Amino acid sequence: MSIVVTGATGHLGRHVIEQLLEKVPADRITAVVRNAEKAADFADRGVKIALADYNEPATFDALFSAGDKVLLISGNEFDKGRVAQHKVVIDAAKAAGVALLAYTSAPGSLTAALVDDHRATEEALLASGLPYVLLRNGWYHENYTENLAPVLEHNAVVAAAGEGRIASASRADYAAAAVAVLTGEGHENRTYELSGDEVWSLAEYAAELSRQTGKEIAYNPVSVEAYQGILTGAGLPEPLAAIMAGVDASIEKGELAVRTGDLSRLAGRPTTPLSEAVTAALKG
Repeated sequence: MSIVVTGATGHLGRHVIEQLLEKVPADRITAVVRNAEKAADFADRGVKIALADYNEPATFDALFSAGDKVLLISGNEFDKGRVAQHKVVIDAAKAAGVALLAYTSAPGSLTAALVDDHRATEEALLASGLPYVLLRNGWYHENYTENLAPVLEHNAVVAAAGEGRIASASRADYAAAAVAVLTGEGHENRTYELSGDEVWSLAEYAAELSRQTGKEIAYNPVSVEAYQGILTGAGLPEPLAAIMAGVDASIEKGELAVRTGDLSRLAGRPTTPLSEAVTAALKG
């Protein structure tokens, strides 16, 4: 039996592989990647590497074996039909008779267009009859902390989230939940609503940035339409800008402030505070 992780060299996938290596022998882990060079460091440590592409279904033929546990990390190619991409993996997993397929989905509380592909994938997974786990990942700290350059340049956090609050966590936290499911027992056919232990507003985020940088950084709330324009002006394709602006509208409604405790329970520890993510980003 292998633990198979798709998108293994992506931001979340790397955290999952690293944490799996702390719990199981490397030869029981298979990293599914499109570019073997990006996974060379994993191969050097004994992880099996499988080359496959969501856009080429034949590459998943015979990739899985009966009894495998699979983590399907959702694709990020919004323009290439993510549901069809995900179904390639689900169909191949069903044909092989895997023991479990876990999918990184979106929060049940979220109504923004971002969730459409996730809900359709969930439906496909449930219809497959495979033993499943839905890991409904909330918002990541890194969605903010990885893009600090314009914030520090203009001394402003600009968003369309109003006074909405966010229960985010780090990618490493969400990876820990996935690893717990992949290495543990009794998770079959469960849905976990994953989010951080603390909630915060973008005004509080700006205040935390101010505290750690010694600069005066303000939160400038704008309309959804204005924010979409800012995103397209920064080079985001129009459809993706609309999706991201739509998430801010959901944040204002409180849809990403839901806390269930599922994430810290699965991880076996409290989630990473936002202040720590800010510190790490400023050092980076």
